[in-house]
Amino acid sequence: MSPLVLSVQAPGMLTTVQDIGRWGAQGQGMPVAGAMDAQAFRMGNIIVGNREEDAGIEVTLMGPKLLVVEGEGIVAVTGAELGFSVNGHAVPNWTAVKIGEGDVLSFSAPRSGCRAYLCLSGGIDVPSVLGSRSTYTRAKVGGVEGRALKKGDRLPCGEPGPLWRRCAGFVCPEELRPRYDPAAPLRVIAGPQDDHFTPAGRETFYASEYTISNSADRMGYRLDGPVIEHEGAADIISDAIPLGAVQVPGHGQPIVMLADRQTTGGYTKIGVVCSVDMAALSQRLPGEKVRFVSVSLKDALALAREAGGKRQRLLELRAAWRSHPAPAVLPVEEITMPVTRGEVLLHLDGEAHSVTWEEIKEE
Repeated sequence: MSPLVLSVQAPGMLTTVQDIGRWGAQGQGMPVAGAMDAQAFRMGNIIVGNREEDAGIEVTLMGPKLLVVEGEGIVAVTGAELGFSVNGHAVPNWTAVKIGEGDVLSFSAPRSGCRAYLCLSGGIDVPSVLGSRSTYTRAKVGGVEGRALKKGDRLPCGEPGPLWRRCAGFVCPEELRPRYDPAAPLRVIAGPQDDHFTPAGRETFYASEYTISNSADRMGYRLDGPVIEHEGAADIISDAIPLGAVQVPGHGQPIVMLADRQTTGGYTKIGVVCSVDMAALSQRLPGEKVRFVSVSLKDALALAREAGGKRQRLLELRAAWRSHPAPAVLPVEEITMPVTRGEVLLHLDGEAHSVTWEEIKEE
């Protein structure tokens, strides 16, 4: 059977092709772009049997309507709850579902969060630009003609892995999914220019509540709230802007830099939001509140390792599911995790090999 090909029947609010980003080109002035909620995106690819870096579709608030015009494969939606359905039947997030020619994928309305990720077996196969298929709309680079999807676009997928059918029915366990608590403070590593702020200014930043303004997009979230006082001028010689950098221009209102951020900037940065909390921030909407709390670099690295460990655990569970002799393809509401032991017979170079496995859990 041929790989999936989708046709855009309705584009949604802001629907773009994204992957993990255009890393390595910032020195030439090219922003990274990529999925705003990288953890949810990577995990979606794992669920459908892809590599974590394969391209998928980022859906913002009001989702698209897509028709499968060719082939068959697996689909899963992660991130925000935007009312995903197949042929009008609701499908829960974080679940691998088999689809084929004639099926219609759609979204009803946002229920929680802001951005969802539609991951398909084989990944979206659009041309790679500087090593990435991510859409950067400001420069019209990547994705489909460097823009958001529109009605009539065709989205071919790559060749799926050999065991893609055996991903059907796989569900990401609840405990591995990102947490999107809207009341949780965002954890921040101080610097690199926190010494450019007065002690009162730094206290204001960590002690105050800010509101995401209407001037919030994939480049950055502008926040409204108490003024953060500088120690002298707000401008510096331009330097690199990492993901999550909190710039504070002369007006004293913070701006958190996101996936489509520029490569360099000349405003002081009071801190950098931890990578794991960028997922939570990317799911918040204008008008919602933001607070910050300081953490050490050691703590931030531990959080990043924990997120990586969850992806590794999901890979292991997917492998166990695919390797089971006969994984059940059940209605979504009946899906349970597979047993973690079994046996298969492999034929290699004319010889038969019996392979058994069993998961050993720590006490």
